[in-house]
Amino acid sequence: MATVQLKSDFIFELLKRFLQTDEGIAVKNKVNHVYQFNLAPEKIGKDEVSYTIDLKKGEVIKGPYEGGKPDTTFTLRDEDFVKLADGKLNPQIAFMRGALKVKGSLSAAQKFTPDIFPKRPKL
Repeated sequence: MATVQLKSDFIFELLKRFLQTDEGIAVKNKVNHVYQFNLAPEKIGKDEVSYTIDLKKGEVIKGPYEGGKPDTTFTLRDEDFVKLADGKLNPQIAFMRGALKVKGSLSAAQKFTPDIFPKRPKL
């Protein structure tokens, strides 16, 4: 299978760098959960790519979480993840519309807010 290039790959790379800054370390210490994202290029359930955001260790890894079970797993389309990270899509509304699926701890899910992401420069 060919490697799928996601629009959100760039965001995960930015987040990886952000978590090494003082501001990123503060976010990690505040949230302290492990999240897995299953991102679909087109349709949920098809050709999903997993990313792990470990806010206990301050790591971003391409691939599923390997340290047991993540606190919360989010499944959504790549395009919707980009909107979520940019603050253009409200996670609660996305969840109610079925565009965002949540598995695991809902209290941990509620701690994952768009302000976790570093602000990207407008192009």
